Amino acid sequence: MKKTLLFLLLSISAFAQIDKVEPPFWYAGMHNPELQIMFYGKNIAQYEASVSNNVVIKNVVKTENPNYIFVTIDTKNVPASDLVFSFKNKNKVAFTKKYALKERRANSAQRQSFDSSDMMYLIMPDRFANGNPNNDSDKSTTEKANRSLPGGRHGGDIEGITKNLDYLEELGVTALWSTPLCEDNDKGFSYHGYGQSDLYRIDPRYGTNEEYLKLSAEMKKRDMKLIKDYVTNHWGAEHWMFKDLPSYDWFHQFPGYAQSNYRMTTQFDTNASAIDAKYCMDGWFVPSMPDLNQSNPLVLNYITQNAIWWIEYADLDGFRVDTYSYNDKVGIAKWTKAITDEYPYFNIVGEVWMHDQAQMSYWQKDSPISAIQSYNSHCPSVMDFTLHDAFGNVFNEDKEGWNDGMIKVYDNFTNDFLYANTNNLLIFAENHDTGRFNQNYKNDIQKYTMAMALLATVRGIPQLYYGSEIGMAGDKGKGDADIRQDFPGGWAGDKNNAFTKSGRTEKQNKFFDVTAKLFQWRKNKDVVHTGKMTHYIPEQNVYVYFRHNDKETVMVVMNNSAEAKTIKTNRFQENIKAFTSGKDVLSGKSVDLKNEISLDGKSVLVLELK
Repeated sequence: MKKTLLFLLLSISAFAQIDKVEPPFWYAGMHNPELQIMFYGKNIAQYEASVSNNVVIKNVVKTENPNYIFVTIDTKNVPASDLVFSFKNKNKVAFTKKYALKERRANSAQRQSFDSSDMMYLIMPDRFANGNPNNDSDKSTTEKANRSLPGGRHGGDIEGITKNLDYLEELGVTALWSTPLCEDNDKGFSYHGYGQSDLYRIDPRYGTNEEYLKLSAEMKKRDMKLIKDYVTNHWGAEHWMFKDLPSYDWFHQFPGYAQSNYRMTTQFDTNASAIDAKYCMDGWFVPSMPDLNQSNPLVLNYITQNAIWWIEYADLDGFRVDTYSYNDKVGIAKWTKAITDEYPYFNIVGEVWMHDQAQMSYWQKDSPISAIQSYNSHCPSVMDFTLHDAFGNVFNEDKEGWNDGMIKVYDNFTNDFLYANTNNLLIFAENHDTGRFNQNYKNDIQKYTMAMALLATVRGIPQLYYGSEIGMAGDKGKGDADIRQDFPGGWAGDKNNAFTKSGRTEKQNKFFDVTAKLFQWRKNKDVVHTGKMTHYIPEQNVYVYFRHNDKETVMVVMNNSAEAKTIKTNRFQENIKAFTSGKDVLSGKSVDLKNEISLDGKSVLVLELK
């Protein structure tokens, strides 16, 4: 009896000593065999750590906070197994902790990622579909569901996405980017997920870690790819580590808060002052988002291993990295390279919200621009914000000018020589941070069709923002909530269910049908995915370009004028060659190419040349 009681007391003591272990488990056979495990518990640093199975401890780091200990082990040639960590005080084992090294999926390291053959769909999960009303609020998180509050939690979740994969498949979606799904325990506006409070836990209002795995598995069955929105620059102020700092310099301190100046150009500006560069890189995004210090190796290791853990655990197909160019540029390059060293074909797209092609190019892997400063971000893809800028008002510019009309789109592509890989640029008309396209263009189906045709046929990876395909709008001037409205039909009792053809209005079906037609066609068009692009200077606000390879040629004719136009085809003979006709993808009609092409105002032809 005494022995049993003693055992129980020791067990309770052991449990009390370790509150968190991160990563919670790992995988055998990784490219980088070093694994740094963080053990967290009251005064845990007073103990000396050892590990079973003849595993080598390479390093132990203790910080000024006695509640943390960081133990680095060498997993080289260590098979999948359960390890046991022992924590000693005065040469006596005070408690132990079991730690699992798991088997990896077959060919995990060689996993393929999203690329220019994909159409990426961006979802804000809280606003897409409420698959499980029982998780709308959770006792472990502060903010509760309140659909009547525009900036509140509305109840959309992972199950809502999983239940509507048929809809996405019908639309032509092949890759899904969801805004962050990890726990965000902010007191308000937590629905967007960018103020994460636990990097290893799916927010319970979205579901569970297991439900995220189920979503990934269901997508794999459909040959669809799952992309995680990863935030390297900051956490939320409710993060448990912010409340008990591992070290003073885990976050950038001034001391405490200082506002970023948001001037990302200071990262490469040879004339920039040191203080301006510091406040850009180290300043906080907002007071509720403390800025991570990636020059601290413990921080960098933590977010690197967390990212790799999610790839293995959830079988991910890519990352979109928030505020990429606000990060410490040396630290983020190390983070990115560590991931692509583990997964050579893994794609990562960085949010580089800049308005100059050379500046955006700087952040893409092997950039000829960053090479000037002997810098390489190792980030395979960046978001094409300059093309997004062109989308802003171009289809309202009926008259051609030196800088007006389709010349804006043409000029964007004239700068493609600045990029290392134009096929690996993410192209988009809008996202969750910008004005809604259909708001800007007053739900004009003709202008929408032109925009979608452009996204479907130019170089890069097209990205669609949820709801655009049914004509959803929203006024950025009214705040972010208005551009992040609930998808109709995602909640029980919605008057309009836009997830089904019969549930959509006539207008919604017009938007959906043109979107689906273009992107279903695009799925198997290598000529659009990787073919060469040749374009012609717009004349009379008519833009003509070709995508072509050895097997196929596609001709796009876009009339941005309000009036009908007839264009002579002899100017385009270097690309038309011996072709005599083209079949329009949208209408199915055949178009004669011998002499001239006529098309209505504000219209587009996507012609497969015959």
